[in-house]
Amino acid sequence: MDERVILQVLAEQQEYLEHYRKNTWITRQEESLLEWESNMAQVVIGVRRSGKSTLCHKVLLQHNIRYAYADFDDDRFAALKTSDLNTVLNCLYQLYGTDMQYIFLDEIQNVEGWHLFVNRLLRQGMYVFLTGSNAKLLSSELATHLTGRYNEIRLYPFSYLEYCQSEDISLHSITTQANAARKAALTTYLQDGGMPELRNITRLQNRRIYVESLVETIVSKDIVGRYKIHNKEGLRRMSHHLINNSCQVLNYEMLSTIAALNATKTVQKYVSYLSQAFLIHKLQQFSFKSRQRITNEKAYVIDTGFIANRDNALISENIGWRLENAVLIELLRRHHSMAEDVYYYKPSSRQKEVDFVVCKQGVVLELIQVAYTVADAKTFKRETEALFQASKKLSCNKLTLITTDESRNVEIDGKTIQIYSAVDWLLRVQER
Repeated sequence: MDERVILQVLAEQQEYLEHYRKNTWITRQEESLLEWESNMAQVVIGVRRSGKSTLCHKVLLQHNIRYAYADFDDDRFAALKTSDLNTVLNCLYQLYGTDMQYIFLDEIQNVEGWHLFVNRLLRQGMYVFLTGSNAKLLSSELATHLTGRYNEIRLYPFSYLEYCQSEDISLHSITTQANAARKAALTTYLQDGGMPELRNITRLQNRRIYVESLVETIVSKDIVGRYKIHNKEGLRRMSHHLINNSCQVLNYEMLSTIAALNATKTVQKYVSYLSQAFLIHKLQQFSFKSRQRITNEKAYVIDTGFIANRDNALISENIGWRLENAVLIELLRRHHSMAEDVYYYKPSSRQKEVDFVVCKQGVVLELIQVAYTVADAKTFKRETEALFQASKKLSCNKLTLITTDESRNVEIDGKTIQIYSAVDWLLRVQER
C-alpha cells in the first residue's frame, strides 16, 4: 500500500481516539487481568462488538499512558500485506513520535504474518496490546511464535452486573423498588443480552438490523473470507439454526441437511469455525475419557441477545433455556482466567443430567443446576436429585441450584444444596 494512504488512515484513527476520552465507561472485571507494565503482549479476544477495543483504550488512558493506535479492521486496510507492516510502524512513529513505547493493534489477525511483526516489536522492548475476534488464528499463532510472551484475556459481552451498572440500577439497595428493578433488568437482560451497543438501540427493527448485520459480518468476514468457504448460504443457515437451538446437543446429521452438505467432517469444521469466531460456545460432556468428552457436545450462543433480535426468529419463549445460556457465559467469564473448565454431566441415558460441572485439573469443584423455577414439587425433586446423584458419583459437595425463586439452602440426606435466585448468583462476587 501507498505510504500516504496508510498515514492518512492512521491519522484519522488518531483523531477518533478523542471519542474514547469523552466516553463514560463501564468497569469491566477483565480490566484487572491486563498488565500494562508487562513485557508480554496483552491479547484481548472475543466476539465482535463485545468491547475489546474500549477495554484496552480505557485501561491505557486511565493510567495516563501515551500509546500509538492502529485499527486493522478498517476497510481501507483490506489489501494490507505483511510487507506493509513496517510502513505502518513508520507512519505511527510519524504520528505519535519516535519515543513511543506502547502500541495498540486492533484486530491484528486480519493481516497475514502479523505474529512476526509483533514478535519484532516485543524484541525491541515495546509494550504491545492486541485485540482479535478469532480464537484459532490468534491463539495458535501466539502459541507457536510468542511462546510464553503473551497474556490472553477473553472478553465476553456485558455480564448482568455490568448491564445493571450501565442502566444505573442499584446493586445493593434492599428496598422493594430496587429488588423489583433488578428482577425487571434480569428479564430484559435474558431477552436482549449484553452486547454493549445493542442496549442503546430502542427500535425493534433497528435492533434486528444490528444483530443480523453482526451475525453476517462474523459469517462473511471471520469465517467465509478467512477459510475460503464456498457454501456461504449453508453456513449462514447453520449459524441461525444453532442460535435458535441454543443449549442443545449438536446433531451433525441434521446440520448437514440444513447446510446442504454431505460430509459430516465438513459440518464439524463449520461448527468449529463458528466457535472460533465466538458466535457459539461448544460445551463438552464431563468424562475422564477423551472420546466421550468430544461426542455429544452442546452448543450455546455467546449472548442471549442474538436469539430473538433477528427477522423470522420463530423460537420458543423458553426463558429457562435463556437463563441456562446466561449462566454458562457467566461461568466462562469467572473461571476461564483461573484455568478452570466447565462441562455438562450426563453419564448415561438413565441418569439425570446436571447442567454444569466446574473442575480444575480433573478435580470437580462445583455442580450447578439451572431451572427457571422449582416452585413445583416435582420440578424441585428432579433438579435436586440430579445434583445429589452427581455429588455421590463425582465426590463433590458444593452443590448449586440457580432459579428465579428466592435464595435459600436445603438439606438432602446430609448434603447442602445452595439455591440462589438468578439475580443473587449473577451479582455475587465469586468466592475463592
